[in-house]
Amino acid sequence: MESSAPVQLDHQPEALDAPAETGLRRSMGPRHLIMIAMGGVIGSGLFLSSGYTISQAGPLGAVIAYLVGAFVVYLVMACLGELAIAYPVSGAFHIYASRSIGPATGFATAWLYWLCWAVAIGSEFTASGLLMQRWFPDVEVWVWCLVFAAMLFGFNAVSSKFFGESEFWFAIIKVGAIIALIVLGGAALFGFHPLSDSGNHPFLLENFNTSGGLFPNGFTGVLVTALAVFYAFSGSELIGVAAGETTDPARNIPKAMRSTVIRLLIFFVGAIAVIAATVPFDQVGLDESPFVTVFSSVGIPYAADIMNFVIITALLSAGNSGLFSCARMLYSLADEGHAPKALKRLTRRGIPLVALSVSMVGGLASLISSVVAPETVYLALVSVAGFAVVGVWMSITASHFFHRRAFVRNGGSVKDLAYKAPLFPLVPILAFALCLFSLVGIAFDPQQVAALYFGVPFVGACYAYFHFRYRRPAKSSPAS
Repeated sequence: MESSAPVQLDHQPEALDAPAETGLRRSMGPRHLIMIAMGGVIGSGLFLSSGYTISQAGPLGAVIAYLVGAFVVYLVMACLGELAIAYPVSGAFHIYASRSIGPATGFATAWLYWLCWAVAIGSEFTASGLLMQRWFPDVEVWVWCLVFAAMLFGFNAVSSKFFGESEFWFAIIKVGAIIALIVLGGAALFGFHPLSDSGNHPFLLENFNTSGGLFPNGFTGVLVTALAVFYAFSGSELIGVAAGETTDPARNIPKAMRSTVIRLLIFFVGAIAVIAATVPFDQVGLDESPFVTVFSSVGIPYAADIMNFVIITALLSAGNSGLFSCARMLYSLADEGHAPKALKRLTRRGIPLVALSVSMVGGLASLISSVVAPETVYLALVSVAGFAVVGVWMSITASHFFHRRAFVRNGGSVKDLAYKAPLFPLVPILAFALCLFSLVGIAFDPQQVAALYFGVPFVGACYAYFHFRYRRPAKSSPAS
């Protein structure tokens, strides 16, 4: 597997730029890539759980934690950019690790990421169904789960461009809500809140000076929160998954990655700063979305209903991106010969429909386990999913390190790369170290330690299965 990398790297551009009627279609542009990544990242973690982050770290601590998270995203995306152009194929994380580290690592990476999003899909369907009961209390949650599952399956089954368009508009709604929060909430902090009846709205950053100081729960609270923030930024790597269906990847992938990092930095840090400055840290996120709290404080009518719609959109958007990712991972595994060949079948529009169907079944199985066995099976699935995000980021950074080193050793010139991550090898080493630190830190958090209990054995099982199932000598094949 690894020995074929230089040959594929040399000849890929011509083959990949040519029309491929029998393969995945290159029909997505940079705006689709940006919104796919934004759609995967911006979800319940920002709209619902950000209040908990602020309550644990304090106002200033939460802003610092999200800045650190954005920095790690930048490091990972820098590594991802170089790899995505070198190997612009669908389900790319699997390919990166297989070519640069070893096929067993690629196999484990693919199944980790597939399970991560399969669990997320089930969770998003359940949460969306529960939120719909605000307006339709007599309709059972499972009915909405089936409706949303059918809708997202349809978006993904038509074409990759149709999926990209649907994700673009899903993400537009979420981004619009965040911009409204930053603009209206920010204006209120400067004293402009004509719709509010309250005369005691906080001014600028006065809420940052709490009774317990700038870090009311100590700096340890910031460190623990920073671990969770890494997970909040998961989904940014979806650009790599979509690389195989992107037009002109050498130009569009770096452009999309730069835009994604900048927008995430502005949206996440900006939103957290406004929320932290508006709502006292010991009152935020206890009984409602902090977005509802801020919009209500500035006098926006029907704030709760508006945000209920936005949060449902956010959940479905994340599920939409997750289903896309799951299907491409299974397709990639089958293409490498590490999964049943049926998963590689494509429709006339270039959609891996069998892989898509299996992924949807996986999401529904996760949904069922959340009801039938929430404290056993579902706990294990959620723990592995949380572990998987950082594990995949570590795989990306390690793949970049070994890829660049092998590229130079084989006579390649860094100047000839269409995109190169800066400050090599500092960037991949620092990114890997920070991700590893977050996994080690999980061991000291009782609420997250289950991720290690289930995640490490799952990875070990993937390596063991690959060793016994695929440890046959690779058959030589002519260079493509």
